[in-house]
Amino acid sequence: MAEPERTAGLTTADVEQRRAEGLTNDVPDPTSRTVGQIIRANVFTPFNFLLGSLLLVILAVREYRDALFGIVLVANALIGIIQETRSKRALDRLALLNQPRVTVLRDGAPVEVSTRELVLDDVIVLSLGDQITVDGTVIDTAGLEVDESLLTGEADPVDKAPGDRVLSGSFVVAGGGRIRATGVGSDAYAFRLSSEARRFSLVRSELREGINRIISFVGWLMAPTAVLLVTAQIRADEGFISAVQGSVAGLVAMVPEGLVLLTSIAFAVGATRLARQQVLTQELAAIEGLARVDVICLDKTGTLTEGELVLATVEHLDGGDPDAAAALAALAAADEHPNPSLLAIRSQYATPPGWTLSSSVPFSSARKWSAADFEGHGGWFLGAPDILLTNAAPSGDASERLRSYTERGRRVLMLARSPAGLRGEELPDGLVPVALVVLEEKLRDAAPGMIRYFEAQQVTVKVISGDNPVTVAAVAQRAGVAGAAHAFDARQLPEDPTELARVMEDHAVFGRVTPQQKRSMVHALQSTGHTVAMTGDGVNDTLALKDADIGVAMGTGSQAARAVARFVLLGNDFALFPSVVAEGRRVIANVERVANLFLTKTFYAMLLALAVGVAGLPFPFIPRHFTIISSLTIGIPGFFLALAPNARRARPNFLARVLRFAAPAGLVAATATLTAYQIAREVEDLDVEVARTVAVIVLFMVAIWVLAILARPFNGWRAALVGSMAGAFFLTLALPRLRAYFELPLPPADALLVAVAVGAAACGLLELGWRLAGWVDRNTSINLEMAAR
Repeated sequence: MAEPERTAGLTTADVEQRRAEGLTNDVPDPTSRTVGQIIRANVFTPFNFLLGSLLLVILAVREYRDALFGIVLVANALIGIIQETRSKRALDRLALLNQPRVTVLRDGAPVEVSTRELVLDDVIVLSLGDQITVDGTVIDTAGLEVDESLLTGEADPVDKAPGDRVLSGSFVVAGGGRIRATGVGSDAYAFRLSSEARRFSLVRSELREGINRIISFVGWLMAPTAVLLVTAQIRADEGFISAVQGSVAGLVAMVPEGLVLLTSIAFAVGATRLARQQVLTQELAAIEGLARVDVICLDKTGTLTEGELVLATVEHLDGGDPDAAAALAALAAADEHPNPSLLAIRSQYATPPGWTLSSSVPFSSARKWSAADFEGHGGWFLGAPDILLTNAAPSGDASERLRSYTERGRRVLMLARSPAGLRGEELPDGLVPVALVVLEEKLRDAAPGMIRYFEAQQVTVKVISGDNPVTVAAVAQRAGVAGAAHAFDARQLPEDPTELARVMEDHAVFGRVTPQQKRSMVHALQSTGHTVAMTGDGVNDTLALKDADIGVAMGTGSQAARAVARFVLLGNDFALFPSVVAEGRRVIANVERVANLFLTKTFYAMLLALAVGVAGLPFPFIPRHFTIISSLTIGIPGFFLALAPNARRARPNFLARVLRFAAPAGLVAATATLTAYQIAREVEDLDVEVARTVAVIVLFMVAIWVLAILARPFNGWRAALVGSMAGAFFLTLALPRLRAYFELPLPPADALLVAVAVGAAACGLLELGWRLAGWVDRNTSINLEMAAR
């Protein structure tokens, strides 16, 4: 293939030829599983295999009415497939909106295209904040500096000169330039890394690990329990069919397959709800992190403020300089990749005639200044006043006026003249302060309310900014941040991690923070056990966003910030973030709530199976009995509870809290059921079918009371939910056809009285344990009014 002209870019014919040859950047980079993967993940599971095998056993003995759990099995799989597919489509649509776009030269003109439309040999124009999405060779630069930390781990920017190689996955942190694409698609250096990093994965967390440990434990117990149960049913001499029914009933009840399903649905629904608010969840695992956040680090610009700067005033120093306005205009016009400050200046000043650029130093967040030398007009610097003043002659006028502005929360730059001209990227001595350039940032209308929300939710707010500490403090005070009056200058931050963690605990507002310090500050907070959320939209936020537990970027932020963040606010409204946090808390708190329901069932089913196996009794249930009990006390109400409002922050030790309730509750349920069952068989001398009805009534009473405890505090819909489940069971006993279908012959009055008495005693014991013994954390049931609203 002929070498393309390097500076004019490809022609349309060149692009079409490369597309035909497959030399494009359009490669699979899924943000979620494919439909086929979703189906396989929901159908081919160990528990589905187990329950499917038990279903075949029941069908083989032609007890079709006991195959109802098969309907539940299929319904669970379908619900999981449908819900996750809907979530996938919503997330993929948002991912498409968030897809980075780049400027390329084609047919000699700049054209904006998506990164997937790039082809080999495209000439790409790079600007500050751009993500480099292909491998390439630098053609020309204007102070181009690239952050390759995501690839190499090195935080320092790398200067790039013509002929140097740039790699996909890096970001432009200063200057700009043009590159020619030499590696696209699967040939790009970062393809495999980015593909794996962005691929959907199940939540790997304390919550998921706790559930997996429970499932593993149950799985190991099922094989010996099955042998014990089958042997006991044969010993009870109830006949082959009854032995099969009892064995299958005991094994099916031990499986908490619905817990995994509801957990997956809760996460998928959470991501879908966020998508409706134009919040892109780049990784479902991040939903749990939201619930655990207890510290949020906010960048002032773009978060507390609107993010757009406007020029408020230019105040001349020491009598003024007639060239000040022209110098500002020339500096703004000279930068090919202006930052927001230069854009604000450019919007107010027209480019002056006769100011010819000789050399320039583009702005860098590390240097905090830019400079240019103009023929006949000398060198001029524009940057942070405290930086420039270190190399300037003493100026009381400049210091005094600067202090008055920064105390009012204004952003101030200094214009300085350099008699010695430029000295490359070094700041020369003898700078002459000429003017203070005062810029304003508008506080977001929603900022004070957002800060109040976080304080009410016990989330500590830290404001971290690269601006002057006094300026940052003034803005933070206007927003209502606690402790904002005493800002900390990040230039005084200790390097020792322990000391840094102490400073982070003691202060809420930090100014003059460098990108590397933001990252260290996040690490310091994490080292003391905090779960940290970090917000930002600029290139200087990238490292901290990546290392924080939860990174949140604005949709209009730099490609670098959006690429590494876990959540992207496509609507550019940070006022949505409280609802994002609330969604994470709702998901985790409700999963813990329904986990108590499912594991209580697992415990009582396991204890019943072991007790019956050891005693050699006929199992007190057949499969359809467990189907109706599980559906009315766990499955149906669990689905609604998993999606209900809940604002409790997630806490550690999920598994211990669940077991503290489920184990004793399961023991009470199993003991009460076996007691009533034995009384019915031996004292009342009822046949096994009627005795089983007694057992069903007792177990349902205990299970519905467990539901009532976990549904607290009651409101209208929760009371209706519990009441309707109890009513459905009553109808099942009251209607002859349903009673016959479920094989629930009514016991005599005295046996009914025994069932109600034993059930009531067990419910009383549960209530006592909940109120006095702390079997369940009452905060699990708290539903804050703020979340409901």
